[in-house]
Amino acid sequence: MDVAPSHNSMDHSLPQHVAIIMDGNGRWAAKRSLQRLKGHEQGAEAVREAVRGCGELGISYLTLFAFSSENWSRPVEEVNHLMGLIRYFFRKELASMNDAGVRINFIGDLSKLPEDIQGLAKEAKEKTKANSKLVLTIALSYGSHSEITHAVQRLAKKIQKGDISPEEINETLISQHLDTVELPDPDLLIRTSGEKRLSNFLLWQSAYAELVFLDVLWPDFKKSDLVQAVEEYGTRTRRFGAL
Repeated sequence: MDVAPSHNSMDHSLPQHVAIIMDGNGRWAAKRSLQRLKGHEQGAEAVREAVRGCGELGISYLTLFAFSSENWSRPVEEVNHLMGLIRYFFRKELASMNDAGVRINFIGDLSKLPEDIQGLAKEAKEKTKANSKLVLTIALSYGSHSEITHAVQRLAKKIQKGDISPEEINETLISQHLDTVELPDPDLLIRTSGEKRLSNFLLWQSAYAELVFLDVLWPDFKKSDLVQAVEEYGTRTRRFGAL
């Protein structure tokens, strides 16, 4: 997988960090009278397309919403299949991503994942930690409400210990206790499938992200769809609350 960045005419308006809510796997399968699981399998192909596209455009950070904290409530068969896809993806793609200079990162409550997947995630993070062409963050067992709650709990414990006072808590300190502490906030957040909501994804971090909603179902996502979203981002004027 070649993700070497290229320089092009869009560089002046490129987002540094793109986050994607990968939605539409089930509907893609239903439209073809296939099992939902087939949609998830095809969705894994779209992940390769997104990673490759970001690399070719020169985008530095890509964060993918792979499995939410709410997804655990789905049927056991579907959850098990998704876990199998995650295993397959790590085992099949790790070497090529490492060769391409992709650094793999994770956010979410990984302790809820099967132990072997926790091990694969740890291996992926360790093997790619020196890479710098693209930081791929995978959100697994992730929910923004839970993330913010845990951050508040950690800060409360520090207050109990006397390490900080309540008056010291500010936006910067809260950000430093979120899962994304090592990442810049997303500049562009894309959701596929035509749905127009954030679904508990990076709520704090996306306060000033540009939102682009694409009608394409995730398994059909191509580099051209990424380019379309990035081009729309380039037409926006980002004021961050100012004039």
